[in-house]
Amino acid sequence: MTAPPVGLLKTHMYQPGQLIRRAHQIAWAAFMEETKGQDITPVQYAALVAIADNPGIDATRLSQLIAFDRATIGNVLDRLEKKHLLKRVMSPNDKRAKQTFLTSDGRRVVRTISASVEQIAERILGGLSASERRTLTMLLSKLVDIEQLDRSA
Repeated sequence: MTAPPVGLLKTHMYQPGQLIRRAHQIAWAAFMEETKGQDITPVQYAALVAIADNPGIDATRLSQLIAFDRATIGNVLDRLEKKHLLKRVMSPNDKRAKQTFLTSDGRRVVRTISASVEQIAERILGGLSASERRTLTMLLSKLVDIEQLDRSA
């Protein structure tokens, strides 16, 4: 058994940023455990879902929808394309842009992982009551302003 933190470390551990970082680690680990064998990260899955819902989406719009850095989304798409989960084609309306579509393998991965979403949520929120889950989800949605993301769609 390890000694509980004291002093500055204890203060640091209860700061919102530290708690969010730790919650992210727990969520990441739950996702990776439940989806092992799929070789997909949470960000890659978010991209695949957004592409499934928006066939032909370009990288700029995709980065907005999943709230991911525009400078890095190209790397995510490159990895997914190398895994044969999506394909990119030149936009007929804008030769500078590429439209993104899921392949049949990409659609299969989305279906497979989507079937695990409830188990992932249970692993993350398992220690909370139904009321606490609703409250946490509401507060996190408020914090990240999910409605703002929805309005930009």
